[in-house]
Amino acid sequence: MIASSLKKLPFTREISLAMLAYMYLPVLVLVAYSFNANRTATVWTEFSVAWYGRILTNASIQAAAVNTLIVGTIATLCATLIALLAALATSRAFRGLKLVEAGISLPLLLPEIVIAVATLLLFMALQVELGLVTVTVAHIGFCIPFAYLPIRARLNNMDQHLLEAAQDLYADRYRTFRRVTLPLLWPGVLSGAVLAFVVSLDNFIMTFFVSGPGATTLPVYIFSAIRAGVTPEINAISTLMLVLSVVLVVVSYRLGQSGKMARQR
Repeated sequence: MIASSLKKLPFTREISLAMLAYMYLPVLVLVAYSFNANRTATVWTEFSVAWYGRILTNASIQAAAVNTLIVGTIATLCATLIALLAALATSRAFRGLKLVEAGISLPLLLPEIVIAVATLLLFMALQVELGLVTVTVAHIGFCIPFAYLPIRARLNNMDQHLLEAAQDLYADRYRTFRRVTLPLLWPGVLSGAVLAFVVSLDNFIMTFFVSGPGATTLPVYIFSAIRAGVTPEINAISTLMLVLSVVLVVVSYRLGQSGKMARQR
């Protein structure tokens, strides 16, 4: 009813289109100028893909990409495993459940810079040398709620009668989990893992605060390079990251939809 009421307001469609243009036209311009042959990023001359070839042969960009993939892969695997265990642990009511769920979801509510500063202070208090390990640990903690929510939602909608049927057939808890629970949870687990990887891939603030020498990721590299001005290489890197993020988000969405269709059947 709220949506229908908003549609009756004057200029609703025009304001919505203006806001969409404000958000997405700069992205389209960035993508377009990544194919600009001119070194000057704001002066168009002719179409070219030369800048994509240059970033693929740039040693600094390659090192940053490798660091990004290493951190993202490890953070995704660890965060998804922890989120799966947390979802299973919170699937049954117990005293303090709301407090535990609030603690898991806290990184979604707090400003990221607050979490980044707190994480940096923790590493400094523990006298841990900043590097790729600290970046990975920080990403694991930050990605857990993003992996937890799809798994928890899938677990909430699971048919409990299937678990009861497995127990009636004398299946123990491990076999019930392996043969029934995990296959039913698998779309949610994959969806959460994809979201966690996207969050780790695009994370800048957390990485910037807790990274050290040799731990530069692509977002940090882009931030450092853009201080000297926007170049077609930066546009090309940003375009590739944009494409990868969109593909992964679509995959995560389709996994969630496949899980809903399976429940309806």
